[in-house]
Amino acid sequence: MASTLEIAIFPCLSDNYGLLIHDKESGETAAIDTPEVSAIEAECGRRGWTLTQIWNTHHHWDHVGGNLELKEAHGLSITGPHQEDRIPGLDRGVAGGDYFNFGAHEVRVIFTPGHTRDHIIYYVPAAEAAFVGDTLFVIGCGRLFEGSAEDMFGSMAAIADLPDETKLYCAHEYTLSNAKFALTIEPENEALVAYVERAKVLRAQGLPTVPTTVEMEKRINPFMRAASAERLGQIRQAKDSF
Repeated sequence: MASTLEIAIFPCLSDNYGLLIHDKESGETAAIDTPEVSAIEAECGRRGWTLTQIWNTHHHWDHVGGNLELKEAHGLSITGPHQEDRIPGLDRGVAGGDYFNFGAHEVRVIFTPGHTRDHIIYYVPAAEAAFVGDTLFVIGCGRLFEGSAEDMFGSMAAIADLPDETKLYCAHEYTLSNAKFALTIEPENEALVAYVERAKVLRAQGLPTVPTTVEMEKRINPFMRAASAERLGQIRQAKDSF
């Protein structure tokens, strides 16, 4: 079944990524968040895909800013966190533990508070992929704007519980700046040091470091590797002032 699903990643705004998932059998195409309408429309046009859904991870403007324009243009449906009135055009509210179908494929919703109180991620087992928004970045995690270190510790654990091979599609290209900080936390982490060198090569070529994988983040991400919520909070506070 995985062969019928395609994922596209492309730059938006200054450091966001646009993400599309397309099911060749049903013709369904979902945008995960809507950072930039023109970039999303261009990528759909280039691939010959028709946008039919939006899956929002949280309410921040660079994730929902294109919702209404795309909904008006395509008559599509918008899925996002339930009980959240800051998602423009929301049609279907979902919560952690919920499931819905994308063509013949199951999409699982995982609640990942911390960056915001409402943040959710979308895990598509058939694609071996999870769309993690601003909860996790390569070698990093989102700022704790509305949630606590305890919230983010639980969210990191939920992502770590996914199969190791799961590809994690995050919403920003922050890898090299995250790397500089992470090396101050774990300077002797050989996996981290090696990964940073590979990431530098990718970025020098203008290529994305996204997606990462669950297995890799377990090895290099100081927030996922934190042994307690207290430690994660300490690391996050240090990162905020780095």
